[in-house]
Amino acid sequence: VIRCRAAVAWAVGKPLSVEEVEVAPPKAGEVRIKIVATGICRTDDHVLEGCFPNVDFPVIPGHEGAGIVESVGEGVTSVQPGDKVIPLCLPQCGECSFCLNPESNYCRKFHVSEAQNLLPDKTSRFTCKGKQIHHFLWVSTFAEYTVIPEYAIAKIDAAAPLDKVCLLGCGFPTGYGAAINAAKVKPGSTCAIFGLGGVGLSVVMGCKAAGASRIIAVDINKDKFAKAKELGATECISPRDFKKPIQEVLTEMTGHGVDYSFEVIGHADTMTAALASCNMNTGVCVMVGVPASGSVISIDPILLLSGRTWKGTLLGDWKMRDCIPKLVSSYLEKKFNSDLLITHTLPITKVNEGFELLRTGKSIRSVLLF
Repeated sequence: VIRCRAAVAWAVGKPLSVEEVEVAPPKAGEVRIKIVATGICRTDDHVLEGCFPNVDFPVIPGHEGAGIVESVGEGVTSVQPGDKVIPLCLPQCGECSFCLNPESNYCRKFHVSEAQNLLPDKTSRFTCKGKQIHHFLWVSTFAEYTVIPEYAIAKIDAAAPLDKVCLLGCGFPTGYGAAINAAKVKPGSTCAIFGLGGVGLSVVMGCKAAGASRIIAVDINKDKFAKAKELGATECISPRDFKKPIQEVLTEMTGHGVDYSFEVIGHADTMTAALASCNMNTGVCVMVGVPASGSVISIDPILLLSGRTWKGTLLGDWKMRDCIPKLVSSYLEKKFNSDLLITHTLPITKVNEGFELLRTGKSIRSVLLF
């Protein structure tokens, strides 16, 4: 058993508490990892707000991390102690019908199908003050040591800087892949991105990499416009500057609507606006933002009947164990610069400050270091 620090969420709506926790050794098929760095993602904030009904408290959040294998359980063959790895919040078991489908990046072991608040044997490896602490998405990267099933881990290049590539565990591949894989943005096309957080800005980067000629960034926080333009946005607009709905503004700006639109906020009204802002016949709208549990969207069916495509994406449509190591290699080859998304680096003891920066729109990505 290892004793270490972890940021524990004891109850909904309460600040995280940095505690000493006990982390049990890995069982068969499991790996214990020393987390070196972890990003703060909006999804973690949703956990603290109680937006996910299948998350049990107390829990150690965090799902965008990078670390080093400390020990492995019986039967583990893909990694060994000392390997650099990225934990995967979307597993890839390699055996289910989704994993075996080359067009799917889903896995039946993902939390929508199977609860991930305990490890697959339905027990926890975390205890604190004599109490069992729940896992989050099996990864719980807000713990200095964490235990994860082997099929939710990707071994990466030993040269990768863990304090930078931790973003490749969630935020960057989700946005970048939404453009490259889900939308399949074509060269010369026009795109609109609703929401300029870390994921939305990664969509901007993906649209630029795909050769889009016009990339319109949409956000009510104008402080994010400079970063959006640095990453490839050609125009930035705020809905608050117009008296008409933003979808009408975008349609007028482009003549017939954008070719591709991306909703990266998770609000029902902006999802509808994003759909309506794309070309009525050939436009593609991709939902990237995570809505609150129980959200309902009401739309005019004509928006789809006329020919638009409306789709969602999970982690940017990447098969995680296969693709994350390749993305890390692309990062090392400087094919993209996800470092530009990191605005703050903080010690784990300042985790609550990191969340406050996120909530007030003052950060893009904060990275926590142990």
